[in-house]
Amino acid sequence: MLPPDHQTVIDIIAADPWAMDILWLVRSLRLPDWAIGAGFVRGLVWDRLCGFTQRTPLNDIDVVYFDPADTGRDAERAAEAELAAARILEAWSVRNMARMHLKNGDEPYRNTTDAIGHWLETPTAVAITMEDDGALRLLAPHGVADLLAGRVRPTPSGQRKPAEYRARVTAKAWPSRWPKVVVEGLT
Repeated sequence: MLPPDHQTVIDIIAADPWAMDILWLVRSLRLPDWAIGAGFVRGLVWDRLCGFTQRTPLNDIDVVYFDPADTGRDAERAAEAELAAARILEAWSVRNMARMHLKNGDEPYRNTTDAIGHWLETPTAVAITMEDDGALRLLAPHGVADLLAGRVRPTPSGQRKPAEYRARVTAKAWPSRWPKVVVEGLT
């Protein structure tokens, strides 16, 4: 049984035809241990929180997966090209989390959930995947309470990297897009 707040997030995503189309498309790539995270989930939830009737456009759709057997960029580029060919109006970012620890200065990640747990803000460190039977599963290593409350706080990684956290949330300026969102940890 899922925690009720996890089911709330899943229900928000499942009710959005655009989001479901995107999930089915990414699932068709058969990437190992894949999910779509960051703004894809955060934006849909915050749009609902703020009562928006139109989806807030994304800079890109963050697709993540975990494949330690192939950590080169070619597979990522091939997946981005396939997704772009299918949905030309969307911008795509596909990253293998089995190599991203090097860029982020972390210990190697164990899987996709572990990797997103190292993202800097709690409402961003949430992703969704689709099982083979079409069921949605949420990856939320820090829970979804902050996401549902419109609260931005640093994850443990964000606490270890306070300058990066502050720079990122300042640049994102989320409260200017979603007026109910509150950012903490800037001082």
